[in-house]
Amino acid sequence: MRTQGNWSLERSLSIRLALQAFLGMAVLSAVIYFTTAIHLSSRQQGLLESRFGIVKHLLSEVEAGDKDQYSLRHSLDDFFASHDEVGLELISSNLGTFYRSPHLIPAGRSRTAEFAVSMPGWSKEDAHARLSLNLRNDQRLLEHLKLTLALSAIFGALAISLGALWQVKRGLAPVQHLVEQTKLLGATNLTQGFDGSAQPDEFRPLAEQINQLLSRLDMAYRQMESFNADVAHELNSPLSTLITSTELTLLHERDPAALLNVLESNLEELQRMSGIVRDMLFLAHADRGAQVRGTKVASLASVVADVVAYHEAVLADSQLRVDVVGDASVVLDVPLIKRALSNLLDNASRHAPRESAIRVEIKQEADRSLRLAVVNLGDPIAIEHQPRLFDRFYRADQSRSHADAHHGLGLSIVAAIARMHGGQPFAEIKDRQFTIGLVLPGSA
Repeated sequence: MRTQGNWSLERSLSIRLALQAFLGMAVLSAVIYFTTAIHLSSRQQGLLESRFGIVKHLLSEVEAGDKDQYSLRHSLDDFFASHDEVGLELISSNLGTFYRSPHLIPAGRSRTAEFAVSMPGWSKEDAHARLSLNLRNDQRLLEHLKLTLALSAIFGALAISLGALWQVKRGLAPVQHLVEQTKLLGATNLTQGFDGSAQPDEFRPLAEQINQLLSRLDMAYRQMESFNADVAHELNSPLSTLITSTELTLLHERDPAALLNVLESNLEELQRMSGIVRDMLFLAHADRGAQVRGTKVASLASVVADVVAYHEAVLADSQLRVDVVGDASVVLDVPLIKRALSNLLDNASRHAPRESAIRVEIKQEADRSLRLAVVNLGDPIAIEHQPRLFDRFYRADQSRSHADAHHGLGLSIVAAIARMHGGQPFAEIKDRQFTIGLVLPGSA
């Protein structure tokens, strides 16, 4: 894997294919060369054996008395005169060289073979024939073959490499097509995506994955734009109120009681702004992958009871009753879960009818996951609004009471806390019954 410098896939593939082609041609040439050399060696051995058969036949005629030694020399001279590629020497340790053919083959350019022979007056242990075969033509053939195969390997590999380079360029053309399509993409047209119809089968999954990524980026970009607009709107309202209130106060003289009322009003707006900023910082912290601090909780129902007690005044004012159903022993971040429950109860208390009941459900699933939900009655919500309940600053009904006091980050924080624990938020709405909560992964 390269970590420095630039490298080209086209060049790398071309070089590898060229080396592979040259190696293949070299191996093929070597096989052809050595196969030919082995065949020639076998042919040479066979030729020597056939010539010895003729020599043995001529010697047998002398041994049978059909010819004398002079006639033998004459017959051998006639035979080897017309077969100048083979030479013969008949040698005896007692008599020395009895016969030597007219054409002697130099030792460095011949292949020799010695055979025992029998002649009248010769000892079989001492007499032998030495045949030599001229290898000049075979060596010349091998030299030409070696040169031809070497040139074929070089130029064949070069031709294959050029063809491979062209094929690589053609094969990588879809990548260049993707690059050209990428140049046309921008923040405002991410949904255009890539056209994978002209791509090979191997690239279509890549184009589909990129299109899905672009869709997610487009959604995230639009959410970020919407989030920025919502933040500006949410902060602009209290800032405008503060500025207007301060300007009016400065235009007229006010008694201390009136000034105190103005300061109290401004303090409420500042607290609202501080709440928005604090919640935004928490969500940013969660988005950066903040980790939870798990604590063993013997009874989750007791944690829920603490949160219910905190909201007791608000619940009593709306004449709402809270029932806790179920219990579980879990490991979780208690402060964060209390915050999520507080947001869920606050959401339920604002939307539940007076004198109704709110139910907190704690259920341990078969896979050890934990389902924590707050159930309440409320006005129906249109289906198109339901998937966006956990979006930041989102309100399904801007006309609802207390919309100015609650800036729409409560359920977003619930979703963030669920994800920080490795779980997911959920919302189930059937008619007028709302079930909103979170599912946490299994724990002891």
